Amino acid sequence: MSKLRDATAGTAHIEPLVAGDVERLAALAREIWCAHYSAIISAAQIEYMLGQRYDSEVVRAELRRGGIWWDKLIVAGEMAGFASYFLTGVPGEMKLDKLYVHPRHQRRGCGGMMIARAGEIARANGCTRLVLAVNKNNRSAIAAYLKHGFSVADAVVKDIGDGFVMDDYIMVRPVTGDGSASRGGAGARLRDATPGGAQSGRQDVGDTRGTTAEAADE
Repeated sequence: MSKLRDATAGTAHIEPLVAGDVERLAALAREIWCAHYSAIISAAQIEYMLGQRYDSEVVRAELRRGGIWWDKLIVAGEMAGFASYFLTGVPGEMKLDKLYVHPRHQRRGCGGMMIARAGEIARANGCTRLVLAVNKNNRSAIAAYLKHGFSVADAVVKDIGDGFVMDDYIMVRPVTGDGSASRGGAGARLRDATPGGAQSGRQDVGDTRGTTAEAADE
């Protein structure tokens, strides 16, 4: 049995990301994105989005900002994944903005650990729901989010500049009293998940559709 299967033994754990982690974060993001997204979006879009989201100054500015959290997943002393989430400005709502686990460590419960952590922070900040955006063609991530209590609430297409768009589902999960998921929405089917293809115009830090949380594992 993989050591990661027994997360309670401390073989995998979550720590806050700090400024000294920014370069390693960017390198890990590149490795994960190039492995995961090459069959979903173009190489040019991968480069464009990595530059938008993981530029060192962008990440450091987010680390200094209130109302946003960055976590790193540590396995055997090394960063193996990361997540970020923030208060959207909508009462009771937190957005799970990024969630990535290196392919070597997927399907071992690490994504669930990070979702649970985001749920704890959401509850502590008075939130009743987590929201995220996921590419409509990212079938493995969608399936994992459904398993972890999310359901599809909307479908959006967003222009992100340079001729690129994000074609996403918006998924939502209730936050219960202990921060865990309500499993009521976990059985949602994708054939029922396209409620009109609405488009979002919000693009500020409170935008629940601005970036994509992908690559969750089981």
